[in-house]
Amino acid sequence: MERLQGEGIRGADLVFACIGPALEIFSRYSKVETPEGREVKLPEFSEKVWEVVGRTALEQVLGTEEARARNSAAGALEEDARLTALFLWTLQATDHEEPQADILDIEEEEEEEEAPPRAITPGLSLIYDVVRRFAQPLGIHLEGWEGRIIETNKGVVRLLPIRERAPQLFGEGGADLAADRIERAPTGATQLDLVFDELATAPVIRPRGRCARAAASDEALRTRREATTLDRVHAAMLLQASGRSNALRALLKAEVERSPDFLRLANALSALYPQGTEEKRLVEAMVQAAPR
Repeated sequence: MERLQGEGIRGADLVFACIGPALEIFSRYSKVETPEGREVKLPEFSEKVWEVVGRTALEQVLGTEEARARNSAAGALEEDARLTALFLWTLQATDHEEPQADILDIEEEEEEEEAPPRAITPGLSLIYDVVRRFAQPLGIHLEGWEGRIIETNKGVVRLLPIRERAPQLFGEGGADLAADRIERAPTGATQLDLVFDELATAPVIRPRGRCARAAASDEALRTRREATTLDRVHAAMLLQASGRSNALRALLKAEVERSPDFLRLANALSALYPQGTEEKRLVEAMVQAAPR
């Protein structure tokens, strides 16, 4: 991966450039075994390749701790941050190429009837199998984030634009009402914490489409309604978009004092969001406004 990245290979091109040689090595032998003598079939081998690539990518963009995490372990950024980082990392384009929105899975070629063109919807998208192959070996549960940071429909996973997340983060009152509460609060983010707490009792959004086959229980989905570091970063970006600079400064001060993870994730997203997207513009402006 380091050698290919040095040659300007990025994102999905880099993934498949690693998978090809790995499959070539596997096919040289009549049988591949573990040190204990257990035979390793191609699906297991393929999953391991995706895991190694995914963990290496996470280590590059988020750090060693996130690369080793398999769940929401204490001390590591939550699953949604890892999922978003991997999603954006995969969308990176090889030098001198445009970013790809739909990435084909070369390992599963299935004949399908020609589908009518999809309506253009805002947000970045990847083929479901690509997202699943990254998420599954890393212990990321896609069904837990359906309707919150991703939306799956007809085999395509869409990363929700932050403006679509505003009702989740701020409630029906929107960013302006939340900003008013933050500006009135003596400790800045105290009132925003109350808004985030409401997520825990929000209605559970059941997954739709292909991902519904592995749907989690209602209780498992509710536990993921608690505010995450990514939620807080997105909330700050929305305050930046609304032009509420006083509320933004108060929130940033509180979050920086709370944990270094906030700025660590914000800086990573700043490097990962594609050029020209509203998210990249907002997160860069938000980071610049953060206290040093």
